[in-house]
Amino acid sequence: MRSITRAVSRTQQFFQLFKEAIKGNEKVYTAGSINRALILLAIPMMLEMTMESLFALVDAFFVGGLGNAAIATVGLTESVLSIIYAIALGISMAATAIVARRTGEKDSEGAARAAVQAVYLAMGFSALVSVAGLLYSREILQLMGADAAMVSTGHGYTKIALASNFVIVFLFLINGIFRGAGEASIAMRSLWLANILNIFLCPLLIYGLGPVPALGLEGAAIATTIGRGAGVAYQVYHLCSGKKLIAIAWRHLKPRWEVILKMVSLASGGTLQFLIGSASWLFLIRIISQFGEDALAGYTFAIRVIVFAILPAWGLANAAATLVGQNLGAGEPERAEKSVWKAAYMNMIFLGIVSVIFIILAPQIMRVFTRDAAVLEIGIKGLRLMSIGYVFYAFGMVMSQSFNGAGDTRTPTLINLFGFWALQIPLAWMLSVMFKWGPNGVFTAIVIAESVIAVTAIVIFKRGNWKKIKV
Repeated sequence: MRSITRAVSRTQQFFQLFKEAIKGNEKVYTAGSINRALILLAIPMMLEMTMESLFALVDAFFVGGLGNAAIATVGLTESVLSIIYAIALGISMAATAIVARRTGEKDSEGAARAAVQAVYLAMGFSALVSVAGLLYSREILQLMGADAAMVSTGHGYTKIALASNFVIVFLFLINGIFRGAGEASIAMRSLWLANILNIFLCPLLIYGLGPVPALGLEGAAIATTIGRGAGVAYQVYHLCSGKKLIAIAWRHLKPRWEVILKMVSLASGGTLQFLIGSASWLFLIRIISQFGEDALAGYTFAIRVIVFAILPAWGLANAAATLVGQNLGAGEPERAEKSVWKAAYMNMIFLGIVSVIFIILAPQIMRVFTRDAAVLEIGIKGLRLMSIGYVFYAFGMVMSQSFNGAGDTRTPTLINLFGFWALQIPLAWMLSVMFKWGPNGVFTAIVIAESVIAVTAIVIFKRGNWKKIKV
């Protein structure tokens, strides 16, 4: 009877904690229970990342009815967009690190100034990408290995996706600012709004209804842009409302070059870190494209599902990064380290469960997206193979984000450089082409490389040099 009473009590406590996390009432994460602080940050961040991953799944689901060529075009465009994601994440990571450190130091003015300088960086980068997308969408698809038919029918999707990249960049960046300040619930709600609109608009604009014309593949890009744009508008409102821990006012708009240079230094390291990983995926998809349209479509579906599970896990890693930054700012390095280990174990349990589900239910999951037998075979094998390494991924991503949260972007950059470029790409080519494993060779190389990266990050983290970084 006592055990049942305890179980009921713990369940009630968890749901109470869940409601507090969604509301975002908690503001102090540098004192008290680490478990409580981690859960209050992790729940909205995991839900935020789940919403981010839904963009990819929703697009894949509705685009699936347009045929394999359309699916492959989306896959190729997403590979290019992954570079934009990398740079946006780099700037976002720099903003999170500095805002979290200033928040831990109780310097709200410094946090607001850092946020504005990050926005300036993002504006400049986004403008360059928009011009490139408008002028060279056909050439970009050709460079990625698309055939003439795919370029002819899909370049409009690529043009819209790249030209409207600012909504992607700002959604990542401003959410990073809010995460650094501990306002994770706002970041989560901005993604909820964006996804609700995308889910509603995607089928409407792709296939048409009543007076709304069918726009095909281009409709998917427009729907995503509108959804993300609404999320950005919601973020900007709260950033300028003056009611949150971080609030932008007119006095913060002046460019401050010392802050910008510090931001550039951190962002360049973070961008290079993510760019190394994202660029390696371009090479992987280039290898996959040699095995035909079916292989490319199967790979695209499998990766979408893999990312769907990994992004919520990144939410937990982001929570660890925020706690590291704020606790270092508050002069509590040991509390920062304990937070990381707790987050890593939680992540291992979460992704371990997901891995078992994916291995068992891979056929059923893949059939949600396609009924093509050839595509199904490749997608099922890819999902099962790549999910084997989830337990290693769990630790690796928490450790990497913890380095970033401390302002040490150099260490994870070097780890990624070795893991992706010295190991993953050569191994993928060797297994798939030389040993004739085909797409399975690429999937196997991904698992091996990600596992090695995770073990390396754990070893370096335990040395503790990240505690001495100043930002």
